[in-house]
Amino acid sequence: MANVNLAQVILRNALRTKVGVRHNHDLIVQKIGKREIVGYGWNGLPVYADRVDYPMPPIRFKEPTPDVLALREKEKGDWKKLSIQEKKALYRASFCQTFSEMKYPTGEWKMCLGFGLIAISMSIATMLMMKAFVYDDLPITFDEEHQKAQLKRMLDLGVGNIDGLSSKWDYENNKWK
Repeated sequence: MANVNLAQVILRNALRTKVGVRHNHDLIVQKIGKREIVGYGWNGLPVYADRVDYPMPPIRFKEPTPDVLALREKEKGDWKKLSIQEKKALYRASFCQTFSEMKYPTGEWKMCLGFGLIAISMSIATMLMMKAFVYDDLPITFDEEHQKAQLKRMLDLGVGNIDGLSSKWDYENNKWK
């Protein structure tokens, strides 16, 4: 009985993997349509992406049309017989952008700068609101009169008399050294 259950489990797992592989292949075919797979790609999947660091995508950009198929037959011969327009049409059938188009600035920095400025302005607004409605006024000990009194008391007590505050005070002349 155990062997039968083991065989059923193995068969079930084998069928699942076969169905999964077939299902994955069907999804890939659905996504790429009739576009020709021409290489491995930068990650092994047939996904089109214009990248400067990996300039050869695994699939062509456009599906083959009768015009493009005729040009592909013509390109198998002498390239000097092809016009500039035909060469450009062949290029555009395989690639979406040229290198200069890929490297052209997109203006994405404007969005990043905008979000940064929005975040800074929201932080400043929050700080001002907190200062106005949450925090109390500064304690009375922050005014100049109380600070001078605290400094005098620290000098009288000799706080930091070796290398601190009191070491820089001349007690005989009552002034800073």
